[in-house]
Amino acid sequence: MDTGRPDPGDTAALSDALNAWFERSARDLPWRAPGTTAWGVLVSEFMSQQTQVERVIPHWLEWLERWPTPSALAAAEPGEAVRAWKRLGYPRRALWLHRAAVEIAERHNDEVPADVDALLALTGIGPYTARAVAVFAFGDTHPVVDTNTRRLIARAVHGRAAAGMPAPRDLDDMAALLPDDRAAAAVFNAAAMELGAVMCTARAPKCGDCPIASLCEWRGAGYPDNAPEKRPKQAKFEGSDRQVRGRIMQLMRSATAAVPPADALAAAGEGTVRDAAQPQRALDSLIADGLVVEFEGRLRLP
Repeated sequence: MDTGRPDPGDTAALSDALNAWFERSARDLPWRAPGTTAWGVLVSEFMSQQTQVERVIPHWLEWLERWPTPSALAAAEPGEAVRAWKRLGYPRRALWLHRAAVEIAERHNDEVPADVDALLALTGIGPYTARAVAVFAFGDTHPVVDTNTRRLIARAVHGRAAAGMPAPRDLDDMAALLPDDRAAAAVFNAAAMELGAVMCTARAPKCGDCPIASLCEWRGAGYPDNAPEKRPKQAKFEGSDRQVRGRIMQLMRSATAAVPPADALAAAGEGTVRDAAQPQRALDSLIADGLVVEFEGRLRLP
């Protein structure tokens, strides 16, 4: 049963408890350190999409040491960004981040814009990333909702075991929970995300340690098995086009010279493939995405 939103008193108690927990228990992530630039926050958001935070940290540190400003990255070849992305996955993000860096350097005097609409106009930045940068880099008041936040709200507010598919209501739910104080609202956005990531997890929530357990509607209802319909399962990675593309990209990143197409196709076929045409299909898709460039009969990074 959907219990709706909490009353104002419960909302204040929830945000106070969650913010206090975050202040004493938040993970020590480098992009949360005082003095982190808006560029550093933006890079962290690009890298953290669909990628575990623990994997992101060393890449983020290397990236910011090499390219501490948007103009520093913009001055490099796009292929260098792809190479430095290493095995973070979804390498198109590296190309998008490079293009965004060029746009920031040229349009915004090398300063990441604070305005959500200006952020949305940059390559690779969608509604979540724009709000996250506006909040975590500039302290603006916007609801920031990721998968972890949605799960937390589903349980604590609506008494559901899981959040189901994303919906416009998610932002309204989070906005209703934000404290009026600007600084507290920014902390609450991070705290809700953090609690969902480390405690209110999908498979093994640590309800006994949760700072808002007494306010959780799902716990209060006795943990009903009332999760909405699950989203379609993602296809297996083994033998997938994504895996085959990854083999080619690993070769391209390690190459010191342009690569013959035959070598790329051979690398693509080193392991499980689903059909004989998959290596060529994977290579063609990388070329179409701009991650690999054909030049004089050979292949290289852009």
